[in-house]
Amino acid sequence: MEKFDVVIIGAGHAGAEAAYAASKFGLEVALFTMDMDTAGRMPCSPSIGGLAKSHLVKEIDALGGIMAQVADETAIQYRVLNTKKGPAVRATRTQNDRRLYEEAVKSRLEGSNIHLRQARIDRIEVKGARVTGVTDHLGMFYPAGAVIVAAGTFLRGMIHIGDRKIPAGRAGEEGSYELAESLKALGLARGRLKTGTPPRLHRDTIDLSALQRQDPLEAGACMPFAFGSSGSGLPQLPCYLARTNVKTHEIIRRNIFSSALYSGAITGTPARYCPSLEDKVMRFGDRQGHQVIIEPEGLSTKEVYASGLGNSLPIELQWEIVRSVPGLEKAEIIRPAYAIEYEYVLPTELTRTLETKCTEGLYLAGQVNGTSGYEEAAAQGIVAAVNACLKIRGEKPFILDRSQAYIAVMIDDLVTRGTSEPYRMFTSRAEYRLMLRETNALFRLTDVAYGLGLVSRERASQVHEILREMNELDRHLEAKSIVIPSDMPHIKPARGSEGERITLKRLLKRPEVRMEDLADRGLIPAVHPLTAMEVEVGIKYEGYISRQLGDIRQLKELEKVKIPAALSYGSVPGLSNELKSRLEEIRPQTLGQAALLEGMTPAGLQAIRLVIRETGFLSKTGCPPAS
Repeated sequence: MEKFDVVIIGAGHAGAEAAYAASKFGLEVALFTMDMDTAGRMPCSPSIGGLAKSHLVKEIDALGGIMAQVADETAIQYRVLNTKKGPAVRATRTQNDRRLYEEAVKSRLEGSNIHLRQARIDRIEVKGARVTGVTDHLGMFYPAGAVIVAAGTFLRGMIHIGDRKIPAGRAGEEGSYELAESLKALGLARGRLKTGTPPRLHRDTIDLSALQRQDPLEAGACMPFAFGSSGSGLPQLPCYLARTNVKTHEIIRRNIFSSALYSGAITGTPARYCPSLEDKVMRFGDRQGHQVIIEPEGLSTKEVYASGLGNSLPIELQWEIVRSVPGLEKAEIIRPAYAIEYEYVLPTELTRTLETKCTEGLYLAGQVNGTSGYEEAAAQGIVAAVNACLKIRGEKPFILDRSQAYIAVMIDDLVTRGTSEPYRMFTSRAEYRLMLRETNALFRLTDVAYGLGLVSRERASQVHEILREMNELDRHLEAKSIVIPSDMPHIKPARGSEGERITLKRLLKRPEVRMEDLADRGLIPAVHPLTAMEVEVGIKYEGYISRQLGDIRQLKELEKVKIPAALSYGSVPGLSNELKSRLEEIRPQTLGQAALLEGMTPAGLQAIRLVIRETGFLSKTGCPPAS
């Protein structure tokens, strides 16, 4: 009988990252999946990154994950979004070769110290509220010290196409119903969510000349996802833009109750921020058209992804809808669009380590926690795996705070506030987003990753070298001065002066001056691109950064105050009954987490602090006394 330290269920983006991270801890790690050939599958858009999601990808890379590496290796288009906005919200996005991406993920899993097993896990085994292992569909029991469930959309999955209901986890793949029943038996609160995917079309049947071409960035025009990566060596392909029209919308309105979403067949909650086409037509009836993006699925296939045409209508209506779009009049559908609803566990059932509150040693990661997206899932996979391994080794848990990473923002939001719709990462969710840029993820997380053994000494040394270079460049800018306009004719001197001597650092504060201007004139030494970028941001946004650092110091103070697990909130004076009930349900671990609860006030936090102080908890832990 095989015995493992950690068992991961599911080899999607959450499961793959979880297995890869866990394999670095010197433990016996097993990854179970119903089909080994679907590891790292991209069942929806074949792309990585985008608004806020790119921040997660960079953080995954900083923590030694594989997503950024594979995204660069298989990229067939690079784009940078929000280029006209500030550095906190700029984002990188790649279009990827779907098949090559899957192969690259599987290759990394096979090359790591992971026991790969193709089997359907039907039951989580528990004894005395503690995980003991898992049992597969053949009745084989595998003992394990920790179990990570990363089941994606497979828990009681049901595909909808018109009035047709197809039990499945994804198109052509069986769902997981026994495992869902096992999680229910453990007492975990659950709900149902809905997502979907658009049709795939045959590229040769599309009149691309009638569509607006969207070319990829030229090589070297943006920074790759992975640190040290030189980007993709693959050919770069364009996307094409089309639009629906009045005819498209009339087809949908006339047949709206044929949609599984509007007929009542779907009970799962969809995401408001990513509505299906029929939802867009019904909710935004004043619009004459909605954007459709024709995205390549890969270099060796004629299939293209019709982003924006996702729906749950019958297949015959899907053909009408597709062919109503200019440029797609003769398009052929290779794979139809569909909606899928599935079961998820309410994330308030988890602690910040992603361990379930009811069952010790059981962790959940990815869409099973109510999130949407490859990047959100992958980030959770790393956190769950690291904490599972640390627990087995009897070490302190791995918990980031909201000032350190988007990953922490996401997890805090999930376990403290919960979600009733598929959760997606947005920059607006991060209070300290100016400090959490995609370009500084390495500097925020490398020391943490190295301390956990997730990245090598060489990698950490390279990052520290860039930090040293940043300090040197900052000192150089402070010390060196020039005279304008004589040294830089295109820059005007201060009002009323014919010539102005100014340090390079002060000059860079001007919005019209860029670091590349100084480099072009040989005024700064040659440095790593990250060095120049980060030093420039630090100078231009110095005032804003200083204010955010003050806010972060306050957060750190709140995070220092641990809340005893046995604290009865009923004994805390001044709290509303609703807030007491919420606190008892969530059981926040720190005052910082308690501050996130809806309805929490400064007075409420102070009341909790006073009760903690009266119990003597602060003095026992060495934390500062409540003021």
